[in-house]
Amino acid sequence: MAAIELSGVRKEFADVTAVRDLDLTVEEGEVYGFLGPNGVGKSTTINILLDFVRPSAGEVRVLGRDAHRESLAVRQRTGVLPEGFGVYDRLSGRQHVEFAIDSKDAADDPDELLSRVGLAADGARKAGGYSKGMRQRLALAMALVGEPDLLILDEPSSGLDPTGAKDMREIVREEVDRGATVFFSSHVLGQVEAVCDRVGILRDGRLVAEDSVEGLREAVGDDETLVITIGEGAEGVGEEGVAGATAAIRDLEGVSAVELDGDTLTVSCRGDAKTAVLSTLEEQGIDVDDFTTREASLEDLFLAYTEGEAGDSDGSPQAAETPVDREGSA
Repeated sequence: MAAIELSGVRKEFADVTAVRDLDLTVEEGEVYGFLGPNGVGKSTTINILLDFVRPSAGEVRVLGRDAHRESLAVRQRTGVLPEGFGVYDRLSGRQHVEFAIDSKDAADDPDELLSRVGLAADGARKAGGYSKGMRQRLALAMALVGEPDLLILDEPSSGLDPTGAKDMREIVREEVDRGATVFFSSHVLGQVEAVCDRVGILRDGRLVAEDSVEGLREAVGDDETLVITIGEGAEGVGEEGVAGATAAIRDLEGVSAVELDGDTLTVSCRGDAKTAVLSTLEEQGIDVDDFTTREASLEDLFLAYTEGEAGDSDGSPQAAETPVDREGSA
């Protein structure tokens, strides 16, 4: 049975269409990454799943139930970490978790949940004094109440330091091992790539790509990024020689982009063109001190689908030029 099924879902607000004929299926036990720029319908889709917003058209089933007619039953089996979670300042962290336990008529140990998310020593403190990362941990503890069959995590690593983000990933894996399904919406693409089995990319309210990260790479193209550190020998050939070598590389078959920044040359190319790139530099009398290669990151793929032409009007993936490596890629 699928954990989430959306069929022909459409949502209109006055003269704005937030979600356009969305078909989406998330299988039980899957970690599904739901991506897209701000304002493309991700939050609206999540609100539709939780019956906070009613679709203008289409059918929505969650955990085998109608998301509207059986919304209470769905929420009892769903744990939610909402974006921008707000605490009750005067209540302690433990009281927040106890409230969630009472709401679900569950039998969880609040101290055990707080310990699991790294708040064992802070449960008695008023949540109004929590940092943003601590509030995020608290929201995750509340989402875990009752061992939910489905976890909906909206920007779960927001405000977390690297240790907190690592803890969150480990909890996601533990929940999946227990049998839960995780619907994971995030702008931190490295987190998504680390935990998700499949990724769906939304653009203008439409699903323009859906596959594993590796599958998306294959759909966009098989370019790799080759980062080359030019040696001191480049000084002997002068700027004109380096420019000539750069132009020669740009003309090679299989090379889609070349960028020179100081002594670093970044080349986007097919895997079988890497040798030709290095040979061309050698032929031009330019020494290579070092080089590294990597496949397209999820950030590259995300940009290709949301800014380029990697998705057509009906959401089918098409080949697109993979963007050149960017500093700070996930």
